[in-house]
Parts: sequence; structure tokens; C-alpha cells
Amino acid sequence: MPQIKNSLKHNLRTAKKIAILGVGSPLRADDAAGLIICGKLKKIFKENKKKGRVRVFLGETAPENLTGQIKKFKPTHLLVIDAVDLGLATGTVKMVNLCAEDRVSFSTHRVPVGILRDYLHQSIGCETFLLGIQPGSTEFCGKVSAQIHKSSAAACKEIAQALKDFI
Repeated sequence: MPQIKNSLKHNLRTAKKIAILGVGSPLRADDAAGLIICGKLKKIFKENKKKGRVRVFLGETAPENLTGQIKKFKPTHLLVIDAVDLGLATGTVKMVNLCAEDRVSFSTHRVPVGILRDYLHQSIGCETFLLGIQPGSTEFCGKVSAQIHKSSAAACKEIAQALKDFI
């Protein structure tokens, strides 16, 4: 998964403030992947010494409800982390091109990530990136798979390493 760390470092090289937004449903098995990663990142960044440069938001299935808080934070960059049907093996983590969003499936959101991206870009001018995790099951009240737990832990480590200059 070093490609995630390298991609983030490249995409965030000009960042001054970074918002990280976890999206997904804790009630739909592997769809909780973004929330799992962001829950872990929230703990890491809570203890950071350079407070104020990174903030983690848990948007669950209605991330649009946090646009006011994100706008108030005024990030230069937004990283959205979500379960995305990429047509790959369960647990695969990949940076997703939001401009090609029609090729991937965002099935549990009220507002598509692309619309959220456009709104925040017009409001505050932040660049937005999506880190997608391939879910296995999104069954209601299902359990998060072992692959998602393993991939989430690895992705969290890669993200923290990529952002080490911010913490």
C-alpha cells in the first residue's frame, strides 16, 4: 500500500490545512470502512503537536451535514475516505479520480461525493481527493469483513505516515 502514501504526499504537497472526511454507514457491514479509518485517524490527530492543521470529520451517510464545519475550518485540501465499488478484490484501497466518478458506485450516500466536492470547491476553493476501499458485503446489520479491518489498519498507517509533517 505504499502507493497510497506516495499518492497522498504528491497530492497534498501544497496543503496548508487538511480536512479528512470519513463517509459510510456503520450499519452496512464493509460500508463502514471510511468511518473505521477516520475513527483511528481522529485519535492520532487528536494528540498531534501542530494542532489546527489537520481535522478529521465523520460524515457517515450524510457528509453534506458537515459542510458548514468544513467550510469554517477552511482546508486547502479535503481527503474523503469511503467504501467504493471499484470492481476489485475486497479490501483493495485506491485513490479514485473524482472526475471519473461515474465509473464507480457510491450507493449509500444521500449526496454524491462529486456534488459535495463541487460545492466545497466553489465555497472555499479546496482540492478534493477520494480514497476508496472496495467493500465485500454492504448487507444491513452485517459484520465488517476481516479484509476491511486489515486494509483499514494498513490505510490508516499509510495516511498517518504521509501526513507526518502535519502531526
